[in-house]
Amino acid sequence: MSSGSRSPDPIAIRHHGGVDDYELIDAGGGARLERVGAYVVERPHASADGARRDLAAWSDADLVFEPRAGWRTRDGGTPEPWPISTDGLTFELRLTETAQLGFFPEHAASWPWLRSQVAVRRPLAGEAAPSVLNLFAYTGAATLVLAGAGASVGHVDSSRPAVAWGRRNAELSALADRPIRWLVDDAAAFVERELRRGRQYDGIVLDPPTYGHGGHGKGRAWRLESGLPTLLARCADLVEERAGFVLLTAHTPGFGPDELGAALADALGIGERVQSGRLRLTATSGATLDLGAFARWPGAR
Repeated sequence: MSSGSRSPDPIAIRHHGGVDDYELIDAGGGARLERVGAYVVERPHASADGARRDLAAWSDADLVFEPRAGWRTRDGGTPEPWPISTDGLTFELRLTETAQLGFFPEHAASWPWLRSQVAVRRPLAGEAAPSVLNLFAYTGAATLVLAGAGASVGHVDSSRPAVAWGRRNAELSALADRPIRWLVDDAAAFVERELRRGRQYDGIVLDPPTYGHGGHGKGRAWRLESGLPTLLARCADLVEERAGFVLLTAHTPGFGPDELGAALADALGIGERVQSGRLRLTATSGATLDLGAFARWPGAR
């Protein structure tokens, strides 16, 4: 198997690095402490296994997720969904049963790259906008970045509530009128149908989960370790003669930069030219938090 070449420096977002309403305050002891808009949030994360550095800051948490008990709030109430603004976009955050909030700040470091890929494919007057497929799109951050840059986006997720959440974020970000197809569908099945239709895309973004099912738990079962090679190979067939760009991210233990880079390079048949690295946040305390990995290909031009 060929291996992707890692970037010299891992992707990292620092508290002053372009995410206006977010900062990672500290990480350690199996948890992360973040300022997310109006709230300071403490929630668990397996990779936060070091020592906490800013012990005093943890007492300021407004919202705390306890693995067996769920969310606990400082005042005993339940907050309504609240907005955050970042990089010209607005997202609605909500407390979920899985300790997620609907926003993944580690992905923000990829947004300038996505915008640049759309920019180099921006059409001449009268031509169609670059078409990009966003698979496992969840609440739509990448969709909004792409649409804001001038792309026509297919937003695919098997969860109807997640797709509705993404549409809400588009409204809040004043992008509801952009050419976005909001599709509740199984990602792998959708890709197969697009191939049968003869569709081609100028770019594909995918952030597959470790495991899951299609819509409402009735679709095909998915496991990253067994499903990723086939899915990537089929996605490679969807980009025009390898000229389209691909951004792959994952948050699965055992799938670091080397593994993702190799998988993408093999699917595209391009040897060593895939860039890969870690998705890493740096806290104001100096702690770091690894949240997954990326591999990306700008397309043959």
